[in-house]
Amino acid sequence: MLKFFIPFMALILVACSQEAAPPAQQETTVEPSTAAVAKAATDAFSAQPEDIQARYIYRHPKETLAFFEIKPGMTVAEALPGGGWYSKILLNHLGASGKLIGVDYALDMFPRFGFFSAEYLEAKKTWTATWTADANSWRNDSSAQVSAFVFGSMPKSTQGAADAFLFIRALHNLNRFEKDAGYLTTALKDAYEILKPGGIVGVVQHMSPEDKSDDWADGSKGYLKKSLVIKKFEEAGFKYVDSTDINNNPKDQPGADDTVWRLPPSLSTSRDNPELKEQLVEIGESNRMTLKFRKP
Repeated sequence: MLKFFIPFMALILVACSQEAAPPAQQETTVEPSTAAVAKAATDAFSAQPEDIQARYIYRHPKETLAFFEIKPGMTVAEALPGGGWYSKILLNHLGASGKLIGVDYALDMFPRFGFFSAEYLEAKKTWTATWTADANSWRNDSSAQVSAFVFGSMPKSTQGAADAFLFIRALHNLNRFEKDAGYLTTALKDAYEILKPGGIVGVVQHMSPEDKSDDWADGSKGYLKKSLVIKKFEEAGFKYVDSTDINNNPKDQPGADDTVWRLPPSLSTSRDNPELKEQLVEIGESNRMTLKFRKP
């Protein structure tokens, strides 16, 4: 927002005056009412298109952000923002005095997936600029400011700048390739360094049953164990605060050969099988842990 400037002559009059200005002439700073802030936060969710709101029954963004203590005016980093499903909500929720920082995987991680085209990999080289441009197109005058970086290349200017860091369905691939180049370790280090003391980390992650093998739940199928996630964050210096079941889905019971992408919205295994698709749609989106950590 543009700052309001007091006219030059008014400054002179105030400086020369020996007396306080009459109460009727004094400037008053009016803070937004609690009701106004609540309305703005509600609008951030109700203003989204119908196809986005249709996923609220699985993703519960309003309740999730409340659990993570995300409030207007904050600076929030979001891992793997992609096409902006959560980003578009956050831009409005944080408001004009807030900031949203998109953070993508390291450039050298993408070839390890084995299925991205040469054109896609080339385009990733300019991701910070292109994502920022896309995010700016989602904004209006009441939206947060945007910037971006990739894990392992955090600008020094952002160190200690963020109130919260969100890992929403973004940890599994970092863990999947951790043994290759320490991608999860680097991501958690960046998250720790960008946060202010007392800053929050919010995690929403496809959750593996604890009785699955560690190899099955290494992230390659999309799932991680809650115990592993807590262990990794505590090793990185964070304090585990709490969890909530708002994004749990007990209908999601993956078998030995199942991946999370069999479920909505991907439905990768049932595109040519209407009967199977109907069964998977009935299950809904994945069973997800929702965890909160804090930087001491």
